[in-house]
Amino acid sequence: MRYGMIACSLLALSFSLSGCNSSSNSSQSGVTAENARWTDATAKQLRKAIDRRAAHGLDRMRFEVPSNTEDQAALTQSALGYAAALARGASDPAKLSDIYTIPRPDPNLKTGLAEALAKGKVDDWLSGLVPQDDTYRALSKAYLALRKPGDAPAAAIPDAPKPLNPGANDPRIPAIARQLVASDYLERPPAQSETYGPDMVNAVRRMQADYGIKPDGVIGKEALEILNLSDSDRARTLAVAMERMRWLDRNPPANRIDVNLASARLAYWRDGKLADTRKVVVGKPETETPQLGSPIYRLVANPTWTVPRSIQSKEIAGKGSAYLRRNNMMWEDGWIVQKPGPKNSLGLVKFDMQNEHQIYLHDTPAKQLFSEVQRQRSHGCVRVEDALGFAAMLARDEGISTEWEKARAMGKESFVPLPKAIPVRLTYQTVLFDEAGEPVIRADPYGWNDRVSAALGFPASEGHRLRPSGSDVGP
Repeated sequence: MRYGMIACSLLALSFSLSGCNSSSNSSQSGVTAENARWTDATAKQLRKAIDRRAAHGLDRMRFEVPSNTEDQAALTQSALGYAAALARGASDPAKLSDIYTIPRPDPNLKTGLAEALAKGKVDDWLSGLVPQDDTYRALSKAYLALRKPGDAPAAAIPDAPKPLNPGANDPRIPAIARQLVASDYLERPPAQSETYGPDMVNAVRRMQADYGIKPDGVIGKEALEILNLSDSDRARTLAVAMERMRWLDRNPPANRIDVNLASARLAYWRDGKLADTRKVVVGKPETETPQLGSPIYRLVANPTWTVPRSIQSKEIAGKGSAYLRRNNMMWEDGWIVQKPGPKNSLGLVKFDMQNEHQIYLHDTPAKQLFSEVQRQRSHGCVRVEDALGFAAMLARDEGISTEWEKARAMGKESFVPLPKAIPVRLTYQTVLFDEAGEPVIRADPYGWNDRVSAALGFPASEGHRLRPSGSDVGP
């Protein structure tokens, strides 16, 4: 899968804002929400716009519109309600999540509506409130193609009376291979083959292990359910993806770092252009990494790690002094502290972030985890692939390479402030794009799509949940 495209499309969601910001002309023009009037024409535009709400995955929500223009207040209320759903989401992520601190759009919808009514362009105003980029349009197009009456599942890979064993021939093999490729378990599908060969078997085994199924490589009922999303499942996920995009600022900072927790990938943007993308390891399902907006304000060379009480009690308690010595740990003022070095759980660099949740980016000695497909393995912090290389990149771009190299060479914990903090957004998106530009449904490792889809009016999903294992004591 081409991750530059994915990062460009959905990790960072860098799109322009058209018609969503409050206007500075309203006071000069004398147009206000109080004196703007609905006409038959503008009321008709509102009704047609709401009738087309399926393009935004909002067709399961009701937006009442008066049948005539006599009730001006009701028309305004209806328009503002629908406009808010388009401009900043039909649901509130802060209410759907335990933690959500990513800034949301906050346009002056009353002023925008007043100006749209004065110009007779309510339809144009509403159309301009949604994300104005190719990614959102592609999601919309795919959703409309899948939208069908009711929720009858339409299996893409037909079931069969018997499980599919390694070495078997089956006409479903190409479809199964395509989904394994889309999910990153298989590098490429077998060329013109209907044989269930060794590469596919290994891919299925890895998938089974990630979902807590016996990794025998046999494609039975459970494995097929994981691979085989129905059209209604896909539509639900696409609608959620559009909603998550509407939550985000249409004009994100030109210099920033975006981390997609669902796909465990990072994108670094510099001057509005994608400068780098790499794998990360994020929180496991029991200790999820929260959705945060939080800046990096300094680099820490050769960090120490003060073990949080939760990890100390659950993972280290009772291990004894030999374990502490072996891992370069000691007691200090009632806390277990791990000293700097290559075995430190933070590795050789920490990217310090400003938030009350003790979440940050860092290096790790557990390099093997970056080869996993599902990289939800940590206790909540974000581990960065080739973190030293990434730190050097940030130091170079910020003009502090000399200070950073001196700090590294000291061999002890040293702090290098950034001249200007770099915003970081920890987001969650389960739809990516393949090389052909087609949306690909990925795993929902935290199950966070369910609350969003319910808020949009969709029934609950009954899909399998990831059960990744193999985490260590690191944050």
